[in-house]
Amino acid sequence: MNINRLKEIREDRDLLQKDVASFLKIKQQQYSEYEIGKRLIPINYLSNLADFYNTSIDYLLNKTDISKPYPKKNK
Repeated sequence: MNINRLKEIREDRDLLQKDVASFLKIKQQQYSEYEIGKRLIPINYLSNLADFYNTSIDYLLNKTDISKPYPKKNK
């Protein structure tokens, strides 16, 4: 799976891999493997990153070029 957008969005915000890994409470090496597609990223991490970057999971996965997050569901 090619998810180059993870690297792009991180770099656009002047963050290091270790910063994002710290947010996810994982090691930097593990996060690096997600960025290069060596390891599949769990859905809960994708969800956390979408919230962190204020975007959608689809945007992170290159399924859309619209970076705006989806509206929150009313409970």
